[in-house]
Amino acid sequence: MRISILILALAALAVLPSAAQSSLPYPDNYVLYTFDTTDDARWGIVNDGVMGGRSRGYGEIDEGKVRFFGELVTRGGGFTSMRTRASLNLSGYDGVELRVRGNGRTFAIELNDGTRFRGRNVSRRASFETNDEWTTVRVPFTAFRSSIFGQRVNAGPLEPSRIRSVGLYILDGIDGPFELEVDEIRAYREINI
Repeated sequence: MRISILILALAALAVLPSAAQSSLPYPDNYVLYTFDTTDDARWGIVNDGVMGGRSRGYGEIDEGKVRFFGELVTRGGGFTSMRTRASLNLSGYDGVELRVRGNGRTFAIELNDGTRFRGRNVSRRASFETNDEWTTVRVPFTAFRSSIFGQRVNAGPLEPSRIRSVGLYILDGIDGPFELEVDEIRAYREINI
């Protein structure tokens, strides 16, 4: 079954259920998205047209994976993203891991914790590489960098207990086609032996 993802206003994106907040010990892996239900179809595309750009991103969910693809145009913007609202408490975890396959481009994951800096919303993103083989990439919370409109800011560390949205981005500064497939996103905890 194929579910096309329409360009949606962020306000129309669904809020997802919270993670267990105080059940210790935490599981070593907490599955956030598996893309095998219609609930996972509540992701929307936001292109750089919001700032005058011409990039085009598209998304679809098919057979337990999300496919994010399109064309990046760096002149006038230089990004496109696929996002969903969330209400996640990831305290007790060390980061997120994604099982991905791509066309060799560098992508980024964004976790929005609602932080504002000088009156503006702070983006918290971390990059990851792709290739044409399925690969699991781990992104520790400490790797997320804070920025506003692409400019780095010192807004303190990401607050994992207050995740309000999750996003996948392409903004690697290279014109041309891109493709990313993701079949699972989890929160992970390092196992201390």
